[in-house]
Amino acid sequence: MDLFGYVDSILNFFRLPIWRYLIYGIIFVLIIIWLSYVYWTYRDARLRNNSLIAAIFWALVVLLFNFLGLIIYLILRPPEYIEDVKERDLEIERMKLLLDGGQSECPSCGNKVAPDFLICPHCRKKLKNPCISCGRPLEFSWKVCPYCKTAQ
Repeated sequence: MDLFGYVDSILNFFRLPIWRYLIYGIIFVLIIIWLSYVYWTYRDARLRNNSLIAAIFWALVVLLFNFLGLIIYLILRPPEYIEDVKERDLEIERMKLLLDGGQSECPSCGNKVAPDFLICPHCRKKLKNPCISCGRPLEFSWKVCPYCKTAQ
């Protein structure tokens, strides 16, 4: 067998239909991966930004520029999820309340008052009613003292 016959037999092997279907399958898998990157980018942008337009923009960037668009999005995306920002803000508020020592504000003058004050020491506004039996402060809407079970 000469060299040309040997090369021709190798080329005939690669001309079989199975190789064409294998290439089509690889192209199909790459397209599915590409579209999943587009979907992931859209979903991630929605979780990190309130704007629908921004999410659509970044999905289109990944759709048009493929993996380069995904890398650009990963570099420029907001660093935190919206839910994480909200949770951090709530935690900061909670810590502020703990640091205040459970004090609230007077509805009349806005100064800090302790939860067991009957009147505001600054403006003399009545804040709570005293229990007729034990003298502890009660909310205006309470019908029974929760400390001594006395009806008010």
